[in-house]
Amino acid sequence: MSGSTRRVALAGKAAASSVVYERLRRDIVEGALMPGAKLAIDAISARYEVGANPVREALNRLAAEDLVTRHDQRGFFVAELTLEKLRELVMTRRWLETRAIEESMRHRSVEWEEAVILGYHRLARTPFRLEDSTTPNPVWEERHRAFHLALLSGCGSSWLIDFCAMMMDQSVRYRNVSSNFSDARRGDALAEHKAIMEAALDGDAARAAEALDLHYRLTFEALERLYSNRPAT
Repeated sequence: MSGSTRRVALAGKAAASSVVYERLRRDIVEGALMPGAKLAIDAISARYEVGANPVREALNRLAAEDLVTRHDQRGFFVAELTLEKLRELVMTRRWLETRAIEESMRHRSVEWEEAVILGYHRLARTPFRLEDSTTPNPVWEERHRAFHLALLSGCGSSWLIDFCAMMMDQSVRYRNVSSNFSDARRGDALAEHKAIMEAALDGDAARAAEALDLHYRLTFEALERLYSNRPAT
């Protein structure tokens, strides 16, 4: 195999791995693949019509994000969700995101303010559920994520933003999985989002951090109630 042919083959392998990674990640975060589900390499290879190696690479990437676990001699599984993990996740988000929003406000710019306003405007105009349905609206989820990231976007640390984004996806997974055993999701919490935005735009860092912290505490309490009453499996 020539050097150019080898590079093409490697590029194709990397592309296949990325496709499998994105599809599996989406299915796990959205709750289509439930916690504890076995992720058989042969079945995934057949489903996505790729070889075993790209699938294995994708699963290892997801394991590094704590979305997948690997058990020796047993293979890969969708990571379990527990109240203890949720409590740690929310606690860490409260620590890091309140610091990130304070830093964003300290380095505020016109572009940052416009991004926050636009993010809130789009979120406020998007229904939380699909029309005539109890099904969560995926567009709302996208805009909810975009609004929260806009608040943190001026903090000056791409590492912090990336880590906060990863934690957001973990939180979304808890919400989406909860919809499989309860339709009592909390709702859009629009008043809380508005309070965060207004404090941020007013330049009141203490009030913005407090509003964001309260938002996550209330979200945790709602999810805690759902998971405490989760049917036995």
